[in-house]
Amino acid sequence: MRRREFNQLPWFFLGLGLANCTHNFQSLRQSSRQSSTFDTAKTLSIWWQQGFYPEETDALRTIIDKWEKNSGIKVQLVIIPQKDILKEIESAIASGNPPDIFYAGVADLTIIPRLAWNNQLVDVSDVIQPLKNWYSEGVLAGVNYQNKVAKKRSYYAVPIMQSAIHIHYWQDILTEIGQAKGSIPRDWQGFWRFWEEVQGQLRQSSYPNMYSIGMPMSLSLDTYNNFEQFLEAYNVKLIDKNGKLRLDDSQVKQGIEAALRQYTRFYINKNVPPDAVDWDNTGNNVTLLSRTSLMTVNHTLSVPGSQRQDPEIYTKQLSTVKWPNKPSGELMRFIIEIKQVILFKASTKQEYAKNFLSYLAQPQNLQAYTEGSQGRYLPVMPKLFEKPFWKNPSDPHISVALQQLQNTRPAYQVLNPAYSEVAAQNVWGEVIRKIVVDNLSIKQATNRAIDKINKIFSNWYKPS
Repeated sequence: MRRREFNQLPWFFLGLGLANCTHNFQSLRQSSRQSSTFDTAKTLSIWWQQGFYPEETDALRTIIDKWEKNSGIKVQLVIIPQKDILKEIESAIASGNPPDIFYAGVADLTIIPRLAWNNQLVDVSDVIQPLKNWYSEGVLAGVNYQNKVAKKRSYYAVPIMQSAIHIHYWQDILTEIGQAKGSIPRDWQGFWRFWEEVQGQLRQSSYPNMYSIGMPMSLSLDTYNNFEQFLEAYNVKLIDKNGKLRLDDSQVKQGIEAALRQYTRFYINKNVPPDAVDWDNTGNNVTLLSRTSLMTVNHTLSVPGSQRQDPEIYTKQLSTVKWPNKPSGELMRFIIEIKQVILFKASTKQEYAKNFLSYLAQPQNLQAYTEGSQGRYLPVMPKLFEKPFWKNPSDPHISVALQQLQNTRPAYQVLNPAYSEVAAQNVWGEVIRKIVVDNLSIKQATNRAIDKINKIFSNWYKPS
């Protein structure tokens, strides 16, 4: 395996494979238009988001190669960079030419609920049913979507991985400035005050230019994800269990204000790098791994995963800490994202596609793929946690992540598909950036977000 030195920024970007996979995507699109070497009648088209690590894509290719050999069906695999994949799939859908199978790490929050609602996806219940006992109830709930045409819920995606949201930091730097490993408080206010106060110590250390908190304040989906967890911390219940929006509740409005005030104060108090207002989804990773920030919040384990091949960094220098308790004193509950694969209804090869999805979802294949992803995502099948890769109690990152799975809830998109548009338009990222850049007041930002979400829901259910 190639050793990753993500603390060297040029390597980080190369590690994402953006340049290579962009070329790969463009060349494959061109060859598919020319349709020279592929017999399209016997070829399955799969679009897949570029992995963060070579092993992730290699694991997928191995699974595909074995399926091709067993089935006799060829696969045209198109690897697309994270930054391009939603734009490209939306374009393909609009032109009436989507692939047969599609996977993107952000699709569960942004487009899959809408596609299921609009009857554009194949019901894959017959793929899931034989494996139903392998999945947890929470995972199955995460792919059970509403369909306005069928007027019912069903399984419109196949779950392959899951993730919660994690807090990573440099323990070796904390130790250097005199903070013992157990010195981080467990209460909400004490926890965040600790990181704010540590910045003063950094200024007197060998890291005078380091920021103590690497929190995105931009239009990246990471900002959306982080703030959704802050809303959960403040017990803000935007949607009830029946999918009804609760923005007319005064306590909900007060909770949004409290969460916005806490989240944006880090930037306002200059504990966050100034360029956090312009970060993409890799910005927080880059600043932490370059030691520009001391800690960050991230919705996968991609940060420690990038350092897995260096035991010194992985086990001793970099650490993952439990989230603090909620401001109320309750234990934190975590929003779980289910990473999932879909089959488009426009596909003329649904039988082949379902056969592939059934093969992909076999436990041994999902285990190989999650291990290939270096553990940045977690298994969706509880029995897979019994594998040695996940059972190492001395692993300072996975052991913490697994504890978070004990107290979870699904994303709001599962309860009401209209909420996917809140993520797609990044309502939280927009108002957070306006607070820290344009000096929008907390009350103005709250009202702006509420108005926008109400409008999204109103338009969603407007008769066509």
